[in-house]
Amino acid sequence: MHAWPASEVPALPGKGRDLRIHDTATGGRITLDPGPVARIYVCGITPYDATHMGHAATYNAFDLVQRVWLDTKRQVHYVQNVTDVDDPLLERAVRDGEDWTELAERETALFREDMTALRMLPPKHYVGAVEAIPGIVPLVERLLDAGAAYELDGDVYFFVGSDPHFGGVSHLDAEAMRLLSAERGGDPERPGKKNPLDPMLWMAAREGEPSWDGGRLGRGRPGWHIECVAIALDHLGMGFDVQGGGSDLAFPHHEMGASHAQALTGEYPFARAYVHAGMVGLDGEKMSKSKGNLVFVSALRREGVDPAAIRLALLAHHYRSDWEWTGQVLADAVERLARWRAAVSRPDGLSADALVDEVREALADDLDSPAALAAVDRWAARQTSGGGTDEGAPGLVSRTVDALLGVAL
Repeated sequence: MHAWPASEVPALPGKGRDLRIHDTATGGRITLDPGPVARIYVCGITPYDATHMGHAATYNAFDLVQRVWLDTKRQVHYVQNVTDVDDPLLERAVRDGEDWTELAERETALFREDMTALRMLPPKHYVGAVEAIPGIVPLVERLLDAGAAYELDGDVYFFVGSDPHFGGVSHLDAEAMRLLSAERGGDPERPGKKNPLDPMLWMAAREGEPSWDGGRLGRGRPGWHIECVAIALDHLGMGFDVQGGGSDLAFPHHEMGASHAQALTGEYPFARAYVHAGMVGLDGEKMSKSKGNLVFVSALRREGVDPAAIRLALLAHHYRSDWEWTGQVLADAVERLARWRAAVSRPDGLSADALVDEVREALADDLDSPAALAAVDRWAARQTSGGGTDEGAPGLVSRTVDALLGVAL
């Protein structure tokens, strides 16, 4: 599966700072110190509706991670998946009388268009769950052979008790886990499981649903968590730098994925940091496909909204915060974009050397994009009042905003 084209990232003078970021597993801020190549895995979409503002906010957060790392002169090995076979996708296809593969391909293509418009840097590897199945089956077999998985009426489940570190990502108690498991695709009430929280690794073929040859597992399709584990292990290996996604993925998805990988390899940890973006709401509720309260990037683009303004609307909120999308949020972003473009359109201006340092420091401090925007606001305000004679300043500001914030002025 191919990703989307990359926009050029301008080189800035000097070198950026190492990223200090909030790690869900430790509950505090840690300084990431990758090697020459920083490794990151971000969970992708289930393509039955793409791309709403909640998606955009999440991928914007991890785009900032990439940009901070690139500014430290590192390379970035970024991997993202597409869950192109899953219950919600199949249910939507049945509801709309559409072939599920055509639905997945259309929505994935639209997602690529949205990411391109928003200047999100693409992953090096963009992998669909379906294409990963040949690599998933052997992992499930290995877990069975190791006693970390078991069969139940033809399905295969992972036993959470096989990983001594289970619970170390989300730090939730058993009852909270059980409730979230039921809410987020699990089946804690199914009789016969060793532990109600045990997630499915391989679902035996169901009538009317797609299935693949699983060798000794029988025909079926993979569970949600093992898909990402297979892709991450294949392209990044254990101990990669950041596992990322929305805060609703901390449990069960990232918790279960970590345990799958740790039980498979006997190594710990799966990822060095677990980083989660907040939820975007609309009309007082989390924006989600199940609720249908969505604002789509593609719809805004069709209405003529500049993608740079959409991106500024996202950047105005700290990535870990939960916030609400409103017309005013977009209006403020449109106005800010106009002010910045007017400021950099002058032939000269106030020195921007300090601004570059301010933006770098803000982003290195747990991706504090609101602080970075405030720094550019201050420069733009002073620029409007005049007095500067630095001919290189407007261009340096434009390159800084492009390189570090992904906004083209």
